[in-house]
Amino acid sequence: MLLGFHHVTALAGDAQRNLDFYTQVAGLRLVKRTVNFDDPTTHHFYFGAGLGAPGTLLTFFPWGFHRTPRRGAGQAVSITLSVPSGAFAPKLDDPDGLDIRLVAGEGPVRLHSVTLCENDLEATAGLLTTLGFLRTGQDGNRSHFELPGGSARIDVLHEPEAGHGKMGAGMIHHVALRVANEVEQRDWRDKLIASGLRVSPVKDRLYFHSIYFRHPGGTLFEIATDGPGFLIDEPEDSLGTALCLPPWLEPVRESIEARLAPVSTPQAVMKP
Repeated sequence: MLLGFHHVTALAGDAQRNLDFYTQVAGLRLVKRTVNFDDPTTHHFYFGAGLGAPGTLLTFFPWGFHRTPRRGAGQAVSITLSVPSGAFAPKLDDPDGLDIRLVAGEGPVRLHSVTLCENDLEATAGLLTTLGFLRTGQDGNRSHFELPGGSARIDVLHEPEAGHGKMGAGMIHHVALRVANEVEQRDWRDKLIASGLRVSPVKDRLYFHSIYFRHPGGTLFEIATDGPGFLIDEPEDSLGTALCLPPWLEPVRESIEARLAPVSTPQAVMKP
């Protein structure tokens, strides 16, 4: 069974600007500063609440490019966060234009919902049903899907004539859902392959394990495990303060650090 959202990953332009905005304006905690394991020349920032529990995580690849993105079909186009009542205005003005909205909720900041834009509503509905989502309603061209218990909500905008989206700064790269452990992840991989989807091998992301797949519309999904979590290479009181690399990249740390865009993490970033 899927337990809800694990994280959502988006693309950003300038690394320092992205880091400053989400820690000092949005008020999130930088819980891990690492690199894109598939492209170690790029930072990977994990922002979240507390210790970075699954479901609270918004992450970014600040690739530094300025290619003009295009909103369109086959991509996630909006994120909504649940935040303490009165904490923020209804929308965050992300410096790269990421569409990120806010709703009042209880407890720490967490992922509330994601909106997809798709040409083929029923193909998308079929995938979400396979993943265990229930169709809960429709407003105009927006259909609502939720996991039982409301742990994750996905809205689908049906835009049959929309052109295919193009990635760039301010766009969502992928949406990750969570499972408790590797056994359940393997079961999901088998189920998705049996349904006709192409699914990646299990990827070791150090802080969790992942599988990736696209449905025919084009949106990239991930299923990630809850553990082992972010405390495996940093103590609780200093999460996010150092550049953490997986063991297989440590031998080339000097080269990686030389190629990464320099960033500073002020004291405000280090507090939960």
